[in-house]
Formats: sequence, C-alpha cells, structure tokens
Amino acid sequence: MSAKRLEQIAQATKTAFVFPGQGSQKVGMLAEIAEQFSSVRETFAEASEAVGFDLWHIAQSGEGLNETANTQPVLLTASVALWRVWLEQGGLAPKFLAGHSLGEYSALVAGEAITLADAAKLVHLRGKLMQSAVPQGEGAMAAILGLADEQVLALCEQATQAGQGSVDAANYNTKGQVVVAGTTALVEAVMAEAKEQGGKAIALPVSVPSHCLLMKPAAEQFAQALEQTAIELPRIPVIQNVNAQVATDVAQLRQALTEQLYKSVQWTNTVQSLQDQGIGYIVECGPGTVLSNMAKRLPNIEKTFALDTPSRMEDALNAILAAEGTNA
Repeated sequence: MSAKRLEQIAQATKTAFVFPGQGSQKVGMLAEIAEQFSSVRETFAEASEAVGFDLWHIAQSGEGLNETANTQPVLLTASVALWRVWLEQGGLAPKFLAGHSLGEYSALVAGEAITLADAAKLVHLRGKLMQSAVPQGEGAMAAILGLADEQVLALCEQATQAGQGSVDAANYNTKGQVVVAGTTALVEAVMAEAKEQGGKAIALPVSVPSHCLLMKPAAEQFAQALEQTAIELPRIPVIQNVNAQVATDVAQLRQALTEQLYKSVQWTNTVQSLQDQGIGYIVECGPGTVLSNMAKRLPNIEKTFALDTPSRMEDALNAILAAEGTNA
C-alpha cells in the first residue's frame, strides 16, 4: 500500500493510538472489516509474503493461532491493517503511539520506524526464540489483583530467594493489577502468598513466561536480528515499554526492544505519561478492547475507542475528527 506520508496528514493534539499485544487474538478477527476495506487483506498478503506462510488463514481458521511464533505476526499485521484503514479514511494522525509488549512493534510500523515486512520477520523470530527459551510447562504467568505494586515485587523477590529459578513482575498494567512471570513453581508460590495477603491471583493460559529473566537468553539472540534490521526514529513519537519514554536515537530504541523481552512492561507509567502530555482520547488499534477498557478508568482520559469493526472504525473517525479537526 502506498500510504500518504505522515507529515502530510493533519495531526491530532489530544489523541494517542495504542496497539495491543498477545491475548487480544481471536479466531475470525477483522473478518467483517476486511469485507469493506480491501487494504486489510492486502496488508495480510504483504506480511505473509515476508514470513513465508498465510497469516490471514491462521487468523480466520484459528489453526496455530495461539502458537507464539504465529500469534505475534498475525496480531502485528491486524493492527497495521487497521492503522492503514484509519489513514485511508481520513483519520488524523495521533500525537503519540504506544504498544503493549508485542504492540510496540505495531506502533513502530505505524510511525514508519520499520517496514511491515521487517517487523513481521522480527516478531516471528521473537516468538520462536521466546518459545524455545523455556521448555513447555516450566514457565508460567499470573495476574495479581488488589495488591500494591511494591507488595507484588516483594513477593517475587521472596519466592526467588526461597526457590529454584526466578519470578518477576512482568506487566504493570494498571494500579492494582500486576502480571508476574517466571518458573512455574515460583509463580504458584507468589499466587498463594498474594491470596494470603488479601489479593486475587489468576493463572494466565500462556505457553511462554514473557518479560522475565527467563527470557534473557532469547533477548541476546534477538539483539543480533535487531542490529541487522533497518530502523529509524519514528515520525510519530512512540513511548517504549521498558522505560515509558520516547527514544532519542536508534541505538536507544534497539536497546529498549532487546530489554523488553526480559524486563517489565511499564504500561501504567506509559498511560500516565500520555495523560501528562495532555492526551484525552485513546484509540486502540488492534483486535479487541483490552487496552481501551483499561484506559476508561483513568481520570484524565475523556473517551476511548476501538477500531476492529466497521461501526467502531466509523464511530472513532467521526468522534476524533469532531473533537480535534479544528485544532489539527
């Protein structure tokens, strides 16, 4: 697709786009919107050619969809497809971009820091390296609810010191919701102790313990692929996961992507940073509504939107244009 350059597109001043990560995939995603906009299938064809297998078939049939090496390029492509539809329909470019875990790569493609083809290859490799880093069943993730971040961090440190392996705070999603990841037995120990302290603990149905020290060997291999991939600073600022900051040079950007594999996703700080920058509208660009639903609870976010159906796309286009069109 020959999209208009971002500098030629009017830019909103209070809108940020956020891109979801693993867990947002579902069988049949984007089927309805693909019937209306041919660029969706064209985007999937472009990414499929890059990775060498049919991503649209996986998305629609569900065959292998939850295998990490497949999930990542499928979700990336779905998010980029929706971004392209947004621009084609005259949507304003946002002030900031951010992506949760895998979604950071979608944000970088949207910001023209990296091509879709290169990003698809990278996340396919990322998924394979993550899957092979920890044998099946030896790693786990769990959501801890109702405890302060400091309490969860202390539980992880205690379990790591007492057991064999490690467990870390993987995702700071919102206040009172932290995902932990690591060695299965230690994740279970953190879950049990969290319940003792009055919190809730929910085991997550994942095959890979992401964003923890168990992923450091994968990160070291992945860094080599990042070095060999052409990357520029994005044309729209992208707030990165590991530090909730915008990289000022490409070396910083690559380093943050490497560290993202084994360090915590600072999503709470990322959204707080968006609010500090005056963002009032959050648009989730990907399948589902996970990130937009979390943002609804934030005090300074006036409205959230999703884009994954024709009606949602139309509602978001009209609302953002009405709110920001005169300011852009």
